[in-house]
Amino acid sequence: MSEYIFKLPDLGEGTVESEIGEWFIKVGDRIAEEDVVGTMMTDKAAVELSSPVSGTVLKLAGEPGDIVAVGAALVVIDTEGGEVAADVAPAETAAPEAEPAVASEAATVSAEAARAASVEPVERNRTMTSPAIRRRAREADVDLTLVPGSGPGGRILRKDFDLFLKARATGSVVSAAAAPSTTVREIKIIGLRRIIAERMAAAKREIPHFAYVEEIDITELEALRKHLNGGRDAAERLTLLPFLGLALIKALKEFPQCNVTHDKDRNLLLQHEAVHLGVATQTPDGLKVPVVKHAETRSMDDLAAEIRRVSLAARDNSAKKSELSGSTITITSLGKLGGIASTPVINSPEVAIIGVNRAVERPVVFNGQVAVRLMMNLSSSFDHRFVDGYDAAAMIQRIREMLEHPATIFLPG
Repeated sequence: MSEYIFKLPDLGEGTVESEIGEWFIKVGDRIAEEDVVGTMMTDKAAVELSSPVSGTVLKLAGEPGDIVAVGAALVVIDTEGGEVAADVAPAETAAPEAEPAVASEAATVSAEAARAASVEPVERNRTMTSPAIRRRAREADVDLTLVPGSGPGGRILRKDFDLFLKARATGSVVSAAAAPSTTVREIKIIGLRRIIAERMAAAKREIPHFAYVEEIDITELEALRKHLNGGRDAAERLTLLPFLGLALIKALKEFPQCNVTHDKDRNLLLQHEAVHLGVATQTPDGLKVPVVKHAETRSMDDLAAEIRRVSLAARDNSAKKSELSGSTITITSLGKLGGIASTPVINSPEVAIIGVNRAVERPVVFNGQVAVRLMMNLSSSFDHRFVDGYDAAAMIQRIREMLEHPATIFLPG
């Protein structure tokens, strides 16, 4: 047997370790050179790794979610193609110890069940009831795990215990079919979801958010959007985002302090001339922020097309690492789920994020008369350490003016 140790390579950007995202192979598989063995998670994306040799997989470095240092063994491959030795089995994979299982009053979940909890539902026999019923159960020698509970979350009520005692005395069977399910599925926080969680927590912990919500009459903007969409293919129709993007780009010329990133390591603010527009995008893997580079140089159609392209690339995992980093300010929208208002979390190291809420028709006073207008809120957050509340409000008001009179978006200067 000739073993080849495939070590985790340097994935760039100063990475010293990486998280296992997903395996496409298992111990015992025959693989060919250049076959993709799995993905490793960096701060920016999932990176696919290919085998440098052909052979039989002997060992894997761990399970999804485990951290592997650069230069450490990732996959051990038998290049002679022999059978996997009997003492080398998937169970010997360098897996982390399972977290302690939730204690049960009746039984302890086995270690094997705990390790499988990330993929299979685990039944937890945690009885919920009052101290008085527990005392009665001890006196009557009753195993509470056998008593169906009809209270919230399967809690055993006094009537449930009395019914069980009565059934036991008469030899009847108390069915647990009507009892609420206590099945708990444990989901490991790994990959992009872990990165999102860490970044969100860090952003809220480190950045003092200043939220500002403004109502905007987009009746004229919507009329213009529908007019421009006339005759376009469905895939090329304009949404509100490119209009907002153009208005934001114009406003940033007057408020450059909002097109800034914070270099906390050097204690510097980096004010950018270019607008690299982040577009918060919901994907099957979680929230990603693909970037439209040099948005300030793009026309309406070009900006709209690039927003569509990078958003699609983020969703189907074809986006390059360079397309998922480097934004200087971000816009976000929940579409039809936008709600009345929101408090978007700043995409660190940026200092501002602009959020679009749902547009609804409602009666408002317009030119001295009550009229039905299409109204929408912009919900924005700013880093109050570096953007004063007055400047934040003034920039949103400037955007409001342009969106309410959309012809001004296209005027020079």
